[in-house]
Amino acid sequence: MQLHPYLGFDGQAREALEFYRSCLGGTLDLMTIAESPVAAHFPPDKQNRILHGSLTSGALTLSASDMTEDVGRTHSVTLALTSHDLEHARQVFDALAQGGTVTHPLSPSFWEGTFGQLTDRYGHHWMMNVLPATR
Repeated sequence: MQLHPYLGFDGQAREALEFYRSCLGGTLDLMTIAESPVAAHFPPDKQNRILHGSLTSGALTLSASDMTEDVGRTHSVTLALTSHDLEHARQVFDALAQGGTVTHPLSPSFWEGTFGQLTDRYGHHWMMNVLPATR
């Protein structure tokens, strides 16, 4: 079993996934409503919205859609990235932080790693944990 985060947006899924690809690398696959079998069920102003998008970078799969509505959710989700490569982790962290807010700078932690937290420009929360390479 694998867990694949699925993020909801209101018209910004393409922009967000392209931003995440610029931060994380990988391959982006997008399907608009107009390109889907359900296109006839949506008005013309919704046709360019993303029905389903997926970013794949190594073992990471991050999916998103514009087909979400605010349903009064009161819970929070944080996307946690773990790496053994401090330089690459710092590059990804700094990229995700562009236009967002760093809530805990990427810095040494008490568990012999490096840790940081941020909220990206789309309001999604991220944690970066860099662990020493196993010998």
